[in-house]
Amino acid sequence: MAGLAERLRGPRLPAVLLLVAAAAGLIVANSPIGPAVIAYSHVHVGIGPVDLSLGHWVSDGLLAVFFFIVSVELLIELTRGDLRSPRRALQPAIAAAGGVMVPIIMYLAFTVGRGPTAGWPIPTATDIAFALGVLAVFGRGLPSAVRAFLLALAILDDIVGIVFIAVLYAEGLNVGLFGLALLCVVAFALLSRMLGERTRAGRTLIVILLLLLAVATWVLVLLSGVHATIAGVLLGLAMAQTPAIVTRHALEPCVNGLVLPLFAFTAALVAIPAVGWSGLSPAFWGVLVALPAGKLVGITAAGLLAQRFAAPGQPRLAFGDLVAAGALGGIGFTVSLLLANLAFAGESTLRDEAILAVLCGSLISLLLSAVLVSLRARHHRRMETRS
Repeated sequence: MAGLAERLRGPRLPAVLLLVAAAAGLIVANSPIGPAVIAYSHVHVGIGPVDLSLGHWVSDGLLAVFFFIVSVELLIELTRGDLRSPRRALQPAIAAAGGVMVPIIMYLAFTVGRGPTAGWPIPTATDIAFALGVLAVFGRGLPSAVRAFLLALAILDDIVGIVFIAVLYAEGLNVGLFGLALLCVVAFALLSRMLGERTRAGRTLIVILLLLLAVATWVLVLLSGVHATIAGVLLGLAMAQTPAIVTRHALEPCVNGLVLPLFAFTAALVAIPAVGWSGLSPAFWGVLVALPAGKLVGITAAGLLAQRFAAPGQPRLAFGDLVAAGALGGIGFTVSLLLANLAFAGESTLRDEAILAVLCGSLISLLLSAVLVSLRARHHRRMETRS
């Protein structure tokens, strides 16, 4: 079990599980049992004041734990990693900005005046688990700077995605309930800083109180109208760093082995439309093109500008390495799937087409990045052998 847990903490196995789960969801949805499974995912289950469908218990509930881990990773990068100083963060920040703006422009080019523009945030995300998994499988021999650049880029993309979720998809904000949630976060932060100062029994009590505060925060954020995953973000950023790192380490196998594959399966429960290519909406084409092409062009172009003008003296990536990183950035998956569900929450047909576009666009980016990363890794191994 310990060996499996370590593999689930690594980059390769989680990426494989995500791919298999998404494929399984798509296959099941388009099988004879598909309508029954999709209907079952819409069954509501109420616990106390919270009444959600099974699908939303996954996307609003379990996925909050994933966002907790993401925010802890962000905290580490801001204090110890490549984002710890403005100078070090500038290059990936500019590349990330390009990787957000260009896909938005491409999406709008397909939809303005011809279709729904609400899906513009969908192609802006990068899936850390998938991107690092592809890099680990195909990138043996690449400079460590490529992984550091990609990790910082993906973390910054997640910040953008979190802001989009918090700002764009809050419905009927209840300021009082959200204020109570913030008070719970403050209490959570203070208690987490007391863990190292108590006996074993005292620490156990504090852990129980932390769990209760975390659940209370999630419920209050959900009922306030803000998307419930933001509760995970707030708690991850508020927790004292040492216990946060320990908690992330403990939760990673469960999140990578269960939460994310379960979300990928439920999100991919989409019946493929029985229409020709011409019958698909501009939103489908916008996401399909903007995710792989927009990310590749935006990250590469902005990364080159950052290296040339904005980040003198910082480690420089070769053009081919930047292109490979740009292709990896197009693997949107988890956050893009969530954004697709939120952007077209009230329009099931558009939502399904956007989800299919995310799956297809991410697959294109995955295959393209696998080829480019392999070629760059082979190039670097050859150069190292010659030297």
